[in-house]
Amino acid sequence: MPRVKYTDSDVDLMARMMRAEAEGEGKLGMLMVGNVIVNRRKANCLDFKDLRSIRDVIYQVQGGNYSFEAVQKGNVFYNRARGVEKKLAKQTLDYWRDHPSKFALWYFNPYAECPPTWYGQPLTGQYKQHCYYEPVANTCEGAYLW
Repeated sequence: MPRVKYTDSDVDLMARMMRAEAEGEGKLGMLMVGNVIVNRRKANCLDFKDLRSIRDVIYQVQGGNYSFEAVQKGNVFYNRARGVEKKLAKQTLDYWRDHPSKFALWYFNPYAECPPTWYGQPLTGQYKQHCYYEPVANTCEGAYLW
């Protein structure tokens, strides 16, 4: 049983996002970005209430801007998804999650060392250039659901 319900269109959209955000970090980096997307869809708390689809997560607007830089700036997000990214997207939608993105709802590239917190949320770890953050304990049970 997949972690969240999804369509072929969701796989394509998520694959494009994973490529745009983390292509330079290889397959594992793209899987981690995909995992954050799925976590946001499942969380239903904090900044991520009432997100009912992968599309809702990817096109979410916060503070007048899209949540993901790749959507905001366009870059390769608007390129077609390739087979390898679609396969990785399907993996995260179906079952994949691992440290440091396992329970993460946020990530970013600080172009420096990872700060120990980001907007008050604790650092779970770093993979290549991206720092991953999960919710403060007992503030978002949905982030910890399968």
